[in-house]
Amino acid sequence: MSDTPISGHVSAGFEPVRAAFEANFEAGAELGAGFCVRIAGDVVVDLVGGWQDRKQTKPWVADTLVPVYSTTKPIAALVLASVIDQLPAGYETPVAEIWPDFAAYGKDRVTIAELTSHQAGLPGFAEEIDPALWLDPEACAAALAAQPPLWPPGTAHGYHPLSWGYLVGAVVQRICGRSLGTVLRDGFTSPSQIDFHIGTSLSEHGRVAELVRPKTLPDLGEINAATRAAFLTRWASADRNATRWREIEIPSANGHGTAGAVAHLFDAYAHAGRIDGREVISPGAFSALTETRALGADLVLPFVTEFACGVMRNNLGLYGPNPDTLCHSGWGGSMALADPEQGLSAAYVMNRQSNSLQGDPRARALVDAVYLCL
Repeated sequence: MSDTPISGHVSAGFEPVRAAFEANFEAGAELGAGFCVRIAGDVVVDLVGGWQDRKQTKPWVADTLVPVYSTTKPIAALVLASVIDQLPAGYETPVAEIWPDFAAYGKDRVTIAELTSHQAGLPGFAEEIDPALWLDPEACAAALAAQPPLWPPGTAHGYHPLSWGYLVGAVVQRICGRSLGTVLRDGFTSPSQIDFHIGTSLSEHGRVAELVRPKTLPDLGEINAATRAAFLTRWASADRNATRWREIEIPSANGHGTAGAVAHLFDAYAHAGRIDGREVISPGAFSALTETRALGADLVLPFVTEFACGVMRNNLGLYGPNPDTLCHSGWGGSMALADPEQGLSAAYVMNRQSNSLQGDPRARALVDAVYLCL
């Protein structure tokens, strides 16, 4: 522990959070990590520690970036919510109304709400594709839109781990004529100087931490056709080490940022669509974004899941005690949460990935420590 660099800020009364952060390193569970907590817009915890690289030559510092994988989804969902009012019917708009090709195989009635809450039946490609297709977002979205659903849309939900982002990105583009990453930058990150990117320019790649991948697969429970398409075929994802993978926009999976940046964006969930007091999402759109759209046994994940329009609700109690907390995890252990009752947002990022699908023990220890301090 004495050789592990740890730095940052902890407000008085939150010292147990630093102790929990240090304990994760002492247990050998971390290589590098960051954790941030904001309450009423004020940063009360902002910690970084460990190393950016496997050889432990580059300390993890305040501006170290790391991919947060599916923790990107609720941030992309904020972007969609910021433009959804341009449609008279909002989330109840059929996707095919703005994207006619999506109507293939009887998907003409699938609404944006159903798509964003993982009810569209498109968790991946059941038939073989060239994995390089994932590196061409426009072509990949078109190929997904042309697919038959794996279950009747709207009758059940199953997590769309990668496909979700291509589909939602295409919806945003068709609503406002700009890419989702561009709307994120112009409407969210640039005005508040938030260091988060969906579509990370080559100039920033030198700040990105090196990942240590888990040695075993997560427990996916009973395998079915939807789980296989989502996770288990050799074409279920692209090369995540490729420069192009960082540079393109994959709103489900390739957001890059710091813990502080993710927590700052999640302030919008903690404060009804406002960041730094600035309204980024209208009250009506925020209410529609965050209401429960799907609750029950997930066809892809081995859990009962509860989805709003791109963000999860805390039905399993893995993100603190408040069931109304809005939350999400990413592959390997990243997570973010927003507790509107406390006006609290928090985010955890790291580069030593675990095989936990939700509730990574490192993140849970940190979140538990936060709530003990309140």
